[in-house]
Amino acid sequence: MHPCIRISGAIALALGLGGMPVQAQQINQTLDRGQIVSPVLTVDSDRVFWQSAYGKRVRGEIAQLQAQLTAENTEIRDALAQEEKQLTEQRAGMEAEAFRLLADAFDQKVQETAAAQNAKALALQNLPDQEVAAVLTRAAPVFERLMRDAGAVVILERGATFVSAAAIEITDAAIAAIDRAIGDGTDRQE
Repeated sequence: MHPCIRISGAIALALGLGGMPVQAQQINQTLDRGQIVSPVLTVDSDRVFWQSAYGKRVRGEIAQLQAQLTAENTEIRDALAQEEKQLTEQRAGMEAEAFRLLADAFDQKVQETAAAQNAKALALQNLPDQEVAAVLTRAAPVFERLMRDAGAVVILERGATFVSAAAIEITDAAIAAIDRAIGDGTDRQE
């Protein structure tokens, strides 16, 4: 026997899946009606977020903001290149100290501009985490209802479970329920 099979069997027995034919029959009958009954449920929270109407809206907004930032960075880069070119052309007719002051001021401007644009990029990079937190907070009642309907006491992240029955996976149900409850999230109060 393969070691994983023994482990899986031990896990099934430990979870009560091996010696509970009545419970298994109840779960199968309930599944035939489309209702999950289990003390443990699993969910893929990434899919819940990114495949929900809310996540799709956020993905579109992020793509738009990234495109805007890219265009802004290109515009700034071109303007700074033009300014540097003009500064270089002025150099011949200037005293060294006067040029050094202008060059130092230009370097300072470049550094400040780069810092500002990097801050915008970082904020954009953190936006998905903020939005995930926001939608999960708003969706808490949805998850509570899914748990209550299934008689569950816990929802585990699907990727964090070693082995589980497909019957306890509620990702699709969660996406549908969140879409019904909060839609794309544009109605939220800030």
